[in-house]
Amino acid sequence: MTPEESIALIKANLAEVLNPEIIDDVILKEKRDLKIYWGTATTGRPHCGYFVSMVKIAELLAAGCHIKILLADLHAYLDNMKAPLELIEQRVKYYEFVVKSLLKAVGVDITKLEFIKGSTYQTSQNYTMDRFKLEGITKISAAQKAGAEVVKQTADPYLGGIIYPLMQALDEEYLDVDVQLGGLDQRKIFTFALENLPRIGYKVRAHLMHSMVPGLGEAQKMSSSEPDSKIDLLDSADLVAKKLKKAVCVPKKIEGNGVVAFVEHVIFRVASLKTGGKPQFTVERRDQEPLVYDDIEKLKADFEADILTPQLLKAALTKALNELLDPIRNEYAASEEWQKVTELAYPPEEKQQKVKKQKKEVDPAKRAAALAAKAEQLKLKEGGSEEAK
Repeated sequence: MTPEESIALIKANLAEVLNPEIIDDVILKEKRDLKIYWGTATTGRPHCGYFVSMVKIAELLAAGCHIKILLADLHAYLDNMKAPLELIEQRVKYYEFVVKSLLKAVGVDITKLEFIKGSTYQTSQNYTMDRFKLEGITKISAAQKAGAEVVKQTADPYLGGIIYPLMQALDEEYLDVDVQLGGLDQRKIFTFALENLPRIGYKVRAHLMHSMVPGLGEAQKMSSSEPDSKIDLLDSADLVAKKLKKAVCVPKKIEGNGVVAFVEHVIFRVASLKTGGKPQFTVERRDQEPLVYDDIEKLKADFEADILTPQLLKAALTKALNELLDPIRNEYAASEEWQKVTELAYPPEEKQQKVKKQKKEVDPAKRAAALAAKAEQLKLKEGGSEEAK
C-alpha cells in the first residue's frame, strides 16, 4: 500500500475529520506509522453499535496505523457513577474480552493492538498536575458543553461528569498519539481538546469521527443505558430476532432508520472487509427470486421505492447479524473465565421486596368512644326524621 493509499483508507468511511493535515504530515513528511487511540468507558455491556468502531479500527490497521485501545475505567465511574468502584476492575476485564472477540469477528489480528487501562497512568503525579492546569483554565459551562453528548446530563451534575471531558482531552498527550478516533457524539470533546491542550503546552491532534448507528427504538443512537435501543453482543439468536422484529423501521424512510443504518454501517462494511471490497447482502423473498445487493445505494433506493419492505429487510438483517455474532457467542460459551468475569462485572440486581405496611394499633378506649359518638349521631338523625313525620 502506497502512502497515498494509506491516507485515503484512514480517511475513508467517516462522517468528519478534524485537522486532516496532521495525518498527511506524519505519513508523507515524517514517514512513520500514524499513532491512533480509541477509548471506551467500561460501563454497561457493549452492544452491536460497537461494530462501527471495530470496522474502522480494522481499516486503520490495514492502513498500517498503530492502534491503542483505552479501557477508560475511571471515566466509567466519573460518568454519573455508571460503574461502581467495586465493579470497575471486573468490567475492564469484561470489556477486554468483548473488544477482542468483536475484532476477531470482523477479521482483525488482535496481536497488532495495544490495550491500556486508564488508571495505570491517570493517577500519576504528572497527569494529576496537568489535570489541575486544565481545571484551572476551564469554566464549568465549557466543560458541561464539551461532555453534553457523552456524559449523562442532570440538572445538578456531579463534579466527575464535568472533569470527564478534560481527562479525555489529556489522554491524547499521555497516550502519545497523533489522532483520536470516536463517534460523532464525541465532537464537542474533540474540539475542547483542540482549543485547550495548546493552552497547557501540548500539541493539537487530528480527530476521526464515524457515524452513529441510530437505536432500534426512538433513541438517536444505540446506548447501553437504553435497553430498547440496542442488541447486546451476547444476545441469543432468538432474542436478536425478537428485538429486530420489534424495531422501528418506517417503510420508505431512510433518514433516522436504525435498521437501514445498521445494514449500511455494519453488515456491508464487515462484508467488504472480509471479501476484499466486494460486499454482498442477500434478501430472501417467498415465491420470488432473492434480492442481492452489492451496493448500499441500490438497497436504499429499493427501500424508498418499497421494493424492499421493512419485513424483508429485518429478516435478512437477522440472518446476517446472527452469523456475525455466532463466533462471539461461541467464544463466550467456551470460556469459563469470561463467564466468571461476567458474573462479577454485572451481578444480578436484587429485587426489593415490598414491605407490607403494618396497621396502626388503635387505643381500645378511643375506638369505643368513637363508636359511641357515631351511635349518638345516628340516634339524633333518626329522632329528627320521626319529628318530620
